[in-house]
Amino acid sequence: MNVLDENIIESQYQLLKRWRISVRQIGQDLSRKGIQDDEIIPFLLTLQRPTFFTRDLGFFGRGLCHRSYCLVSMAVDKYESAIFVRRLLNHPDFNTQTKRMGTVLRLSSRGIQVWRLNGEKEEAFDW
Repeated sequence: MNVLDENIIESQYQLLKRWRISVRQIGQDLSRKGIQDDEIIPFLLTLQRPTFFTRDLGFFGRGLCHRSYCLVSMAVDKYESAIFVRRLLNHPDFNTQTKRMGTVLRLSSRGIQVWRLNGEKEEAFDW
């Protein structure tokens, strides 16, 4: 399940839907509007293997890795969020739910930075 934070603007949510990318958004399809950052992780643990997309860079760090979800922080303009969601979902190293579980990622125009569960150091991938 691909889950968008409520900080992903409506136009980007709609663009993903038009591209037939299955997404649900917090505050619209899931949970409630105004959910606090410290409530996100416990909420994600109630879902079936979610990949959570946010523009909040506070969700990138080794200590946030968990086998039951993937966190994706996007260091991109708010009008580019959908493009980067699609790029990640099509990337050969992250194009399945299984490949993404247990990772925390930061996306930017320069590439993908990755922490893995039980990983010793941060990895980097090109687009």
